[in-house]
Amino acid sequence: MPARRMLTMRQLRRIMRLHHEGASARSTVQDALKRAAAAQLFWPLPDDLTDEVLEARLFARPGGGAGAGVRKRPEPDWGQLVRELRRPAVTMMILWEEYRQACPEGYGYSRFCELLRAFQQRLSPVMRQHHVAGDKLFVDYSGKRLGITDPVTGEIRMAEIFVAVLGASNYTFAEVTWSQALPDWIGSHVRLFAHLNGVPRLLVPDNLKSGVNKASFYDPEINRSYGRMTAHYDVGVLPARPKKPRDKAAVEAGVRFAQTYILGRLRNQTFFSLDEANAAVGIVMAQMNTRPMRKLGVSRADLLETLDRPALRPLPPTDYEYAEWKLVRVGLDYHVEVEGFYYSVPHALIRQQVDARITSSTVELFHKGQRIAAHQRRYGGARRHGTKVEHMPAAHRHYADWSPERFERWAAQIGPNTQGLIIAILARRPHPEQGFRTCMGVLRLYKGLEKARVESVSAYALAIGALNSKSVASILTHNLDLVVPAEEGASIDSHANVRGPLYFH
Repeated sequence: MPARRMLTMRQLRRIMRLHHEGASARSTVQDALKRAAAAQLFWPLPDDLTDEVLEARLFARPGGGAGAGVRKRPEPDWGQLVRELRRPAVTMMILWEEYRQACPEGYGYSRFCELLRAFQQRLSPVMRQHHVAGDKLFVDYSGKRLGITDPVTGEIRMAEIFVAVLGASNYTFAEVTWSQALPDWIGSHVRLFAHLNGVPRLLVPDNLKSGVNKASFYDPEINRSYGRMTAHYDVGVLPARPKKPRDKAAVEAGVRFAQTYILGRLRNQTFFSLDEANAAVGIVMAQMNTRPMRKLGVSRADLLETLDRPALRPLPPTDYEYAEWKLVRVGLDYHVEVEGFYYSVPHALIRQQVDARITSSTVELFHKGQRIAAHQRRYGGARRHGTKVEHMPAAHRHYADWSPERFERWAAQIGPNTQGLIIAILARRPHPEQGFRTCMGVLRLYKGLEKARVESVSAYALAIGALNSKSVASILTHNLDLVVPAEEGASIDSHANVRGPLYFH
């Protein structure tokens, strides 16, 4: 065999010519001449004999092919060696030393490495690359989509196929989502990690905008929400370089294989929801992952358990909750507006810009990287203001315990007209809190008066729409409730000339 590795066909032709001319040769040359004689090739060679044909005749193997059985030295299980090479810290030197311990008459180190690399080259592209167990997880979307039918209209909506491939085991995860947008992209990662029951050291996404804002070899800019998710799981991100297909060969080959399994085997099925589609995809992917791979002799699921899973990092105690980030400015009332609701921050931050982290259940606010407030998220029907006492200036904390219900209880103790007036004052404001001081002012005006008079003033104020403390004070001062009966639909201005001006705002 050494002649084949050390000499080219051009050199072999020259050797045969020199031998024909009587020149002596060393052992390597003698081996080549013996091969030529065995193949009944003599100088001069035929003009139509190409290098390929010459090589085939000189180095042909019995029965054809390059089977291991024709080699003279003991053959290791090359598939097993490829699997072992993916374990952390395992090198070819270690594998060769173990091989020679078992087979002292086996191949030398250089020939051993040569044969092992040749075996690796015969693997599929996804299995050919060398990846350490638990190191990299490749993620991407399939270019093809799966149709889901609306059960009412019959309209078909196309859904995306998210695919992830573990580098060492080639274990493949896939699921169907409606889009490639950030919530679906991050949600697929959360479900992927839960499925694997662990996380790798690195994620290798393609340069999808949901994951990478700016592609760069030296300093890629990771999407902020995606970065928060990876920080939660303590996993690094190494985006594939643009126009570098070898960076993502594993996921691209895995995507193609998954597409064949998913789209090919599910082509005759009709799905009416994402849940139905994902249930079917889960069954198909289980079949794919448990099918033995021809060259390695074991399945992806077997390799997951023996290679990747023991090397994966443990999951954090809780799953990541998807959050949106938004830049907001603090108003003069030390509140920020998020989706139509208002949340307080420390009053010293008035007019400052802060970052809002918004989840389905909470609103967190950050200033210069530090969390300054956290609120339960408010939805329709709830009070629109979320105010914490510790965020208020000292002058405002006196009013922290006020509430619409408290003012209504105070008014109800006087009578139904007064209660109705307080309810009307609170209802007139966009936010009930804005009516608290007005209610306090009105109730103070009534202090020391008989209930009957208070009820009379309140009825008159309700009738003419006098829903502020100045107008109520004018009614009391000029005794309008006693002089002019309130008429339905009358305005406060219609009585202004009777007992002096009334004030309202």
